[in-house]
Parts: sequence; structure tokens; C-alpha cells
Amino acid sequence: MALSPKGRRGYAVGALALATALALTACGSQSSSGAGTTSAGASASGGAQLVQSGKLTVCTNIPYEPFQFKDSSGKIVGFDVDMVDLVAKKLGVTQNIVDIDFAVIKSGAAMAAKKCDLAAAGMTITPERKANIDFSEPYFDATQALLAKKGTGAKSLEDVKAKNLKLGAQASTTGLEYVKKQGFDPTEYADSAKELLALQAGQADVIVQDLPVVLTWLKKPDVAAKFELIGSLNTGEQYGFGLKKGADPVLLKTINEEIAKSKQDGTYEKIYVKWFGKKPGELG
Repeated sequence: MALSPKGRRGYAVGALALATALALTACGSQSSSGAGTTSAGASASGGAQLVQSGKLTVCTNIPYEPFQFKDSSGKIVGFDVDMVDLVAKKLGVTQNIVDIDFAVIKSGAAMAAKKCDLAAAGMTITPERKANIDFSEPYFDATQALLAKKGTGAKSLEDVKAKNLKLGAQASTTGLEYVKKQGFDPTEYADSAKELLALQAGQADVIVQDLPVVLTWLKKPDVAAKFELIGSLNTGEQYGFGLKKGADPVLLKTINEEIAKSKQDGTYEKIYVKWFGKKPGELG
């Protein structure tokens, strides 16, 4: 989610945002049991300070397939999940995933309120977000795409405007910000699933979303039969894992080292092909 990663997916952390994060404690769905008791400052293997002993707690916003989503068994899986598992393994802990509103993630409120150690939510690194949270080194090169119902005749944002087509976008995402800067006022949807449903229901003629997400949708026969990719928007985005401002240097160092190591030893390419079906640089 280049969320405004969303693709995804920055604003100062105010008292309201922090209160929202605190209020969401009961709303998060966590991937492992025993997550109800936290211990701020719990030390993990290697000396990283974690909000809960023995766990690397990760905030995300589901669904955002193929980065993080629930499979048929209800387990949270995806590209981001596999990448963070490398960090958890290095620290000698298990990954614990908390599903939380993306706006609370990108504002930094979730990490400031110690809801999680880091955020892995297909989140684009932007100057605005860097004012509120610290980022790891980039781990994914992203771009935006336009998905439309077949037969519109549109091939670009200019065509969308000229044909007066209804445009939709995911709230709090870089895709939304991008089209707004181009003079559009799209209908906003809370998450990627609702955005796709709006397109399928005819509430939108075209939607903007991260290219990997669109390509994943188009692998589904019911989507491919009625909708098509009409254009890519090369926005030059990169995703990063987010941490609270003034992040624990041990944790940040470990994340960056695991990203670099995975790219050197072939693990990154293996995970990439697993979720995207192509090697890095081949998505389009």
C-alpha cells in the first residue's frame, strides 16, 4: 500500500491519532496466541528492545495481497510476512502480526503507543512519513497502476478525465495522493478489498492501486474476465519497514542487515518469485 504507501500507503502524530491507536487495542487481530500481555523494553536475542518478550510484533493493514493477507486457512501470509520472518529468525523470536488501520500506522501512532515494534504494510517511504517514523532501507521498488472495466477505451489518466470516468482509490495511499495532484477527486475506499469491490459493483470505472496488487487480482479468473490493466504510473516509489521515531538502533540495524543479506544470498529473489511469479525488476 504503495499506504500513501498504499501503494501505498505523513502527518504529525497528534493527541487524537495517539488516542486512536490506544483505542484500537481490542481491534487488532494477532497471528499468534499469548499476545495479550506486553512487556515494554523486553530484550530479544541480540539485544533488540521489543514491546513483547519473545515476539517481534508487527503492525499491518489487511488485506493487501500479495504483501499481507489471510489465506484459505485464515493464516496471515505474504511477501512482507516472509521478509519480516527473516528478521524474527535472526532475533530468535516469532513474528506476531496485528491488523490495524493504516492511517494509524503511517502517522507513527501505532509504534509510539507500543502496539508494535515495526510496521510492514507495503508502505512507501515519503518525506512526510519520515517526519513521524523511522524507515528501514528500501526493500521493494513499487509503482502504481490503473485497473478498469473492459471496454472503457481508456489507456491513461488523461483518458479517464476526458471520458469523465469514475475514479476510485484506496484511502491514505500514495496512489490517492498521486491522482489528486493530477487534478482528480476520486472516491476513497478504506482498503484494497473494498476498492476492488467498488470497481466490480460499478461504483467506479477505474481504480488506482499498486501494480503488484493489481497483477495479483488479475490472476483471478473472475477479475480477468471483466477488468484490465490500462496503464502504469511510474511514481518511483520504494517500500520500507516503519519503526517508531528514534527507533531502537539494534532492531533497525538487524532489519537492514537482513534485507541486504537476503538480496546477496538469493533469499530475496526466492521470496519475490514465490509471491509475484517473476524476478525483481520483471514486474513491469
